[in-house]
Amino acid sequence: MNDAAPAPTPAPEPRRRARVRAPELIGRGGWINTGGKELNLADFRGRILILDFWTFCCINCLHVLDELRDLEEKHRDTVVIVGVHSPKFVHEADHRAVVDAVERYEVHHPVLDDPELATWKQYAVRAWPTLVVIDPEGYVVAQHAGEGHADAIRRLVEELEAEHEAKGTLRRGDGPYVPPEPVATDLRFPGKAVLLADGNFLVSDTTRHQLVELAADGETVVRRIGEGEFREPQGLALLPDGKAVVADTVHHALRTYDPATGLIERIAGTGKQWWQGSPTSGPALDVDLSSPWDVAWWQGKVWIAMAGVHQLWTYDPETGTVQVAAGTTNEGLVDGPAAEAWFAQPSGLTATEDRLWIADSETSALRWIDTDGVVHTAVGTGLFDFGHRDGAADQALLQHPLGVTALPDGSVAISDTYNHALRRFDPETGEVTTLATDLREPSDAVLVGDEIVVVESARHRLTRLRLPEEAVQVEAVAHRTQREATEVAPGRLRLDVVFQAPKGQKLDERYGPSTRLLVSSTPPELLLGGEGTGTDLFRELDLNPEITEGVLHVSAMAASCDDDPANEYPACHVHQQDWGVPVKVTDGSATRLPLILAGMDA
Repeated sequence: MNDAAPAPTPAPEPRRRARVRAPELIGRGGWINTGGKELNLADFRGRILILDFWTFCCINCLHVLDELRDLEEKHRDTVVIVGVHSPKFVHEADHRAVVDAVERYEVHHPVLDDPELATWKQYAVRAWPTLVVIDPEGYVVAQHAGEGHADAIRRLVEELEAEHEAKGTLRRGDGPYVPPEPVATDLRFPGKAVLLADGNFLVSDTTRHQLVELAADGETVVRRIGEGEFREPQGLALLPDGKAVVADTVHHALRTYDPATGLIERIAGTGKQWWQGSPTSGPALDVDLSSPWDVAWWQGKVWIAMAGVHQLWTYDPETGTVQVAAGTTNEGLVDGPAAEAWFAQPSGLTATEDRLWIADSETSALRWIDTDGVVHTAVGTGLFDFGHRDGAADQALLQHPLGVTALPDGSVAISDTYNHALRRFDPETGEVTTLATDLREPSDAVLVGDEIVVVESARHRLTRLRLPEEAVQVEAVAHRTQREATEVAPGRLRLDVVFQAPKGQKLDERYGPSTRLLVSSTPPELLLGGEGTGTDLFRELDLNPEITEGVLHVSAMAASCDDDPANEYPACHVHQQDWGVPVKVTDGSATRLPLILAGMDA
């Protein structure tokens, strides 16, 4: 911030229960998990309704799905959760892909498929994930963006139950969820694979929460491994001693599997999700992790694509320690020294002698880190541009890649997941080409001689391909994430992140400020002042009148604890969210931009 700027006035205190009638639920894709029944808002009258605005590419959305499971179970006779699927990528507007994602992530409540973001706009949602609480009379009573709100919503649900039980407006009973029919396949949404020493394949069978060893044909099941041990496992890598290290994603842990003995052992992570303020290094079994998505052996360590916090970490088997290796936890695409680089949900890793290649999914990018610890981008421009375009790497486009595989000639194959394609980047020529199309959500690939075996996640199988002599010709397609821009006036713009601590809690200031706000922009020239990090949840921004449109990147965090002086060790909760707000700078437009972290804007 500019130190010469006048001190901003305090953020207004949000009102608790603004009487806002909930808009209707509409979505061209229709309803999932209802047995074919179409629902509307009136069907939920008398129940506490929680709308979960999510998109299946978003790791924070997946965290919230897990946060809500306990609430969904304990209050199943009074609460109905409805997922409103609001896509970021073009592939996520495909109804079949949404149906797959609902099964893949075990969503056990109705989901409204809203490919045109109609309900998103009606509820003025600005970020994934966002939770909206609607009372039994059909009024919006709270909105929460980001993660860490499960306890606050639980308290609000208990309050609403008591209030509406007394008023006679609470209706208990079963919800409208109808589970889909189970499908028998050997694999179900497999994530990653490695080639074992004997020529068999080890596959992470993600939705069935286990590993599967397949014979060399890639089809015959040899054994199933770790039932009850894993939760949505993803990445696999072989260690020099022959063991496989497994990214146990939803358990926020790393485990090893020994093919010789069958022994499974946790080597890193506590089982709890890492939050801001938690240790970033130390004994591996004492440090929290956050949704490790892939692993690779490089330079004597296990490198971890820590998708949940947009970083790379390492595990050192010699010392039994973990530490952050690259990334700041800010989401975006910034190259440079490892400690200053930004990633966005890194999800795939492969190592060569002098490079660790990274599939950085949310920026639709292929990136790499060198032996000096400097991060580079080979393909990709940022969070909002994607597509399928070959040619020179500086103009080529990917769409949410999840895997990358080193090839013998020094090039890499990219599992271009949302383009249903296998792509190739050649560092020598700087060219991107297409190796194969008509795959279905490829998430990884394994080199076997002169063939490549692709994990076709949404076809629940491994698919063997010969590496082609010539590239496949594909018509170029470019996309940009389409969200309605907010019109703001040039000059001074007041940014207010609205946060109200849950009832019975207060901001935790025992060890200093309990809030954090980080602001930046694309392009950087959009902001003449107000960028950077601070501890207030409000900021005076100075918008450049020469820049007519761009994106404001806002990251906010607040920590609240139980407000009970008699409790020496109060329970504390971290609430955090990142926003990318498209803006148009026009004269006479808004001079205030409210973003709701928790509560209601006054």
